[in-house]
Amino acid sequence: MRNPARRQSHVGILLGALLIGSGALEGGIPVSAESSTVEAQAIALEPSTQVASGSMVQNQADEPIGDLQEASSNLDSFRAESFLGSDPVSLAQAKSFGPDWRFAELFAIRNGLPEDPNAPIVTHESIFRVPHSHNHKVERHMRFFHTAIHNRFEQWLDRLAHYRPLVEGIFSEFDLPSDLVFLSLVESGFNPNAYSRARATGPWQFMKGTARLYGLRVDQYVDERRDPIKSTVAAARYLRDLYDLFGTWPLAMAAYNAGEGKVLRALRKARAESFWEIAQTRHIRRETKEYVSRFVAATIIAKNPDRYGFSSEARDPHQFEEVVVHRPVHLRDVAKATGVPFHELRRLNPELRRDVTPPTDPEYHLKVPVGTKAGVEQMLDSIPAWNQSASTQRRGAHAVQSPEWYRVRVGDSLAKIAKRFHLSVPELKARNNLTSHLVKPGDLLAIGH
Repeated sequence: MRNPARRQSHVGILLGALLIGSGALEGGIPVSAESSTVEAQAIALEPSTQVASGSMVQNQADEPIGDLQEASSNLDSFRAESFLGSDPVSLAQAKSFGPDWRFAELFAIRNGLPEDPNAPIVTHESIFRVPHSHNHKVERHMRFFHTAIHNRFEQWLDRLAHYRPLVEGIFSEFDLPSDLVFLSLVESGFNPNAYSRARATGPWQFMKGTARLYGLRVDQYVDERRDPIKSTVAAARYLRDLYDLFGTWPLAMAAYNAGEGKVLRALRKARAESFWEIAQTRHIRRETKEYVSRFVAATIIAKNPDRYGFSSEARDPHQFEEVVVHRPVHLRDVAKATGVPFHELRRLNPELRRDVTPPTDPEYHLKVPVGTKAGVEQMLDSIPAWNQSASTQRRGAHAVQSPEWYRVRVGDSLAKIAKRFHLSVPELKARNNLTSHLVKPGDLLAIGH
């Protein structure tokens, strides 16, 4: 159970820093969900099973997909209502909510505020409503997922199915809506090795500074942004803080994509109170404007994949056992001594940047496949300790440490780049979340471990 007082204190500190650093709204904005009325029930979106073909909008910046194009045909697939409903809250009613009255209209129930101001408002798992004017954006993203990147999106769904029980369990501990699980689809397709051009990484695409702020370890040996469990806990904490700061999930998700400061400044400059208002301005990037609609589209499909032509086969949940390692060992040496496949050890320990347990940790918890713990523990003493000189010798007398990033040059191909840095093509593609062999001059690829 979370400590509400501690959470409010943390959010208060975060808000104070943002207000000072970014020149936020002079009138103030709601600091916690407890001090303002939460959002209303989400409307039912009922897409039809017939999805038209056509070009779609681009993916977010870390996964460039294509040029923005209007869909070639209209979809008769959504019914939606306006965001505020037909009966906006009166100023007098809004002021009854206290210092956050400026935002009361935004959070009002469609059928009006409860007669008793102190009566609790029933919330639902659905995250937010979609204004009628934004339905076409959701439709375009759905068509894109269904047509342009059908196979790729199916891979995302398949990968998420493996981690979904884990994510849902963690999010429930932080009282987060269950639909937020699907935010990982638009972030990375839940790829622990995904990189963005902005150098965010992991299934939740954390930047280094934010990751460290939320307790993730990032150094030359370990990058916990790639750890499915630890990064999900950090994402849950961050999303909860953003919701407590902004009071609505659309704004919280926009801030997750763009940063709190940018969203606060956009609200102030536009004199706006909702994401849907600032999405009509030039105060936030197009990537962020599309982000929420893209999430809605992914959620609609992911909650009913069969209806949209995607397979929904059950996957084994993410499970493992842990072995305590008291000295640095290389995963290849562990695999050689124990018979556990190297690729399985890498899959279970994506946070190890060099495939080596960190030399500075006297007790590192190495994850191994279920059922292999006893065998690995028996062989630990026979596994040689790793050292930097041995690693250099293994890669050759003229080997040099790989840089973390490489800018693609004219004449380069994935095969050439992979060979240059002693990687396999599949490994290079996985680190950069690539689905094809095509690269072009100027592209920035993640190379280092």
